[in-house]
Amino acid sequence: MNMDFESRPMIGIMKVRENRIDSRVAIAFKDRFRDLVSGSGGDVILDLSRVDFIDSSGLGAIIAVRKLLGSERQLELAGLQPAVNKVMTLTRMHTVFAIHTDAEAAAAARGAAIQATS
Repeated sequence: MNMDFESRPMIGIMKVRENRIDSRVAIAFKDRFRDLVSGSGGDVILDLSRVDFIDSSGLGAIIAVRKLLGSERQLELAGLQPAVNKVMTLTRMHTVFAIHTDAEAAAAARGAAIQATS
């Protein structure tokens, strides 16, 4: 699974470099996510801007990595393509995850929230 992780102060940005998260790659997605975030702290923004298809296995994988982070860390989503956004809305996952227009907007929102609590 082609993914990159950029660590920033207080957050990390995980960029998915594939156009699908489906049953074919769901396990690889979870494994790669775990490998990339191990040893890092803070919340994670999952940049899905290149993903134009997600099925129930892919949705399950995203929920699994959210649980992997534990209760002290948040997973937020960014850059949802229309088909992925529709899946999130139909499954009501938009009520579970904070969703941002893109990764930079998510990072800026997190930065603003961090500064407001300092």
